[in-house]
Amino acid sequence: MAGAITHDRPPTAEGRQGGPLIVTEDVDLLDDLLRLCAAAGARPEVHHGIPERRGSWEAAPLVLVGDDAAPRVRGAARRRGVVLVGRDQDDSGVWRRAVEIGADHVLVLPDGEQWLVDRIADVAEGVGRPALTVGVLGGRGGAGASTLACALALTSAREGKRTLLVDADPLGGGLDVLLGGEASEGLRWPAFAASRGRVGGGALEESLPELHALRVLSWDRSDAVTIPPQAVRAVLAAARRRGGAVIVDLPRRIDEGVAEILAQLDIGLVVVPADLRSIAAAGRVASAVGMVLRDLRVVVRGPYAPGLDDREVARLLDLPLVGEVPAEPFPLDGGPPPGSMPRGPLARFCAAFWQRVPVEGGDV
Repeated sequence: MAGAITHDRPPTAEGRQGGPLIVTEDVDLLDDLLRLCAAAGARPEVHHGIPERRGSWEAAPLVLVGDDAAPRVRGAARRRGVVLVGRDQDDSGVWRRAVEIGADHVLVLPDGEQWLVDRIADVAEGVGRPALTVGVLGGRGGAGASTLACALALTSAREGKRTLLVDADPLGGGLDVLLGGEASEGLRWPAFAASRGRVGGGALEESLPELHALRVLSWDRSDAVTIPPQAVRAVLAAARRRGGAVIVDLPRRIDEGVAEILAQLDIGLVVVPADLRSIAAAGRVASAVGMVLRDLRVVVRGPYAPGLDDREVARLLDLPLVGEVPAEPFPLDGGPPPGSMPRGPLARFCAAFWQRVPVEGGDV
């Protein structure tokens, strides 16, 4: 159980990272709090009362006060980020003690464990602006969605932004292959199949292959083609917490895992070849995706069938037009990945896209 108490207190310094301060003499409670800190990847500082070292109480990003220690911290300076932690669900006096020490929250274990792990992980990692998350999918098979996704990611990384490219299509052959990194060390999707709850953003980033100055989450060459939806949700949420840009290469089918991704996207791009059959197929894809994702836009790929141009394709699909993605030779095995030539037409298209949709707070 967790409850909130609202009051006006001066905020602590923004952007501060580190482990929480634990104040308690209850050995069993301390064991539980240390276990939760370990699960969140944080190293706490432990005291029996208000720390003697000047500034320790004020500087800690989060303070966890055991219910036993409430009388000993009653005279501490008021600040945000204080959580009173107890075990007795039926103790109504805990709310009075929380007000006395200026706590923001009252938490009772074990019911509030997951909330507390998430809160500890937030302060350990630092919570900033989430990544701008862009999904790319083809209006029909072979439309060039993977090519555009790779080019957008390479362009973002080249501009100095923290960038993660996510391959959400298990049948697409692997974006690591398209980037020439199929033999690179690092984890692939199947390694995260058992993920639940909170996944550490920093640990995720460090575990993935680094190719062309960006991180890539792709598939291995095993028979695995599905990841549980809760694992997909946890992994993508961790990726977004790191800031910068996350680009997702989406399959054309919509299952539970893809729906979890769509729910976290900021923008969706549908790549549509400019012929009537492709437009008809893209209309069905857009209808299904649009039930989850509100900001869906169209990218048109030539050559054009008679009577069509990019504006007409967008009108027929009733979607905002991003523009016409320029043709660029598809890389042969071992050749440069799409968008890797900064002066090439595809890279220029992607650079213009990022200028219109800037990525904030994601510099490496």
